[in-house]
Amino acid sequence: MRRRPPRPPRLSMVDFEKLVAEAVEGLPPEFKEMLENVIIAVEEEPEEDDYVETDTPDDEELFGIYRGPMRTELEFGALPGLPPQVVVFRGPILRCCASNREAVHEIQDTVRHELGHYFGLEDDEMPY
Repeated sequence: MRRRPPRPPRLSMVDFEKLVAEAVEGLPPEFKEMLENVIIAVEEEPEEDDYVETDTPDDEELFGIYRGPMRTELEFGALPGLPPQVVVFRGPILRCCASNREAVHEIQDTVRHELGHYFGLEDDEMPY
């Protein structure tokens, strides 16, 4: 019996946002406790500035970005600036994944990776 190839992911914005929220909920409790001031957002596509900020070539897809200071750079009593923000980009993930299952996995990896930046890790220090 031949298996059909997986369907490309078809996740609405609402479904995608739920998967991002589930990825955050799936984090260990000791990490979730430290995220109370971090905004987790979904955007359809990255902006040109996002490619520049991350040194991502124009011909590559950008799945997410961390915007803001690392947790290690936040000072107690300092004037508040913009809150730390993790953004997951729906369009690039859906274009690059061959199935919903693969998209779910990529969303989880992207959330972990971008939160790694909040905790002070550089790209080469993360497995995702």
